[in-house]
Amino acid sequence: MKPAAFHPEARIEFVEAARYYAAIEHSLGQRFYDVIDRLITEACQTPGTFRFIRKPARRHFTREFPYGLIYVERPDDIWIIAVMPLHRKPGYWKERLPGS
Repeated sequence: MKPAAFHPEARIEFVEAARYYAAIEHSLGQRFYDVIDRLITEACQTPGTFRFIRKPARRHFTREFPYGLIYVERPDDIWIIAVMPLHRKPGYWKERLPGS
């Protein structure tokens, strides 16, 4: 299993979204964190399983929350590009791709 590495803005997105849900209800924030953590683990275990959204980026999402994980498989790790709300600014993360 490859380790996960975060784009700095993706880490901020993850933390801010967890705080948002925790402000609604503490257990909801923890549940959000656990769901996204599960997506990250699944992407690290089987990175080629999930659909390309824009090569080389793949998307893995959850039905529990309106969020998706955008990542790129690199030789030594899984680079998390975005922890993205699915209904807002869908392509904002593209500038984070290598070569953009």
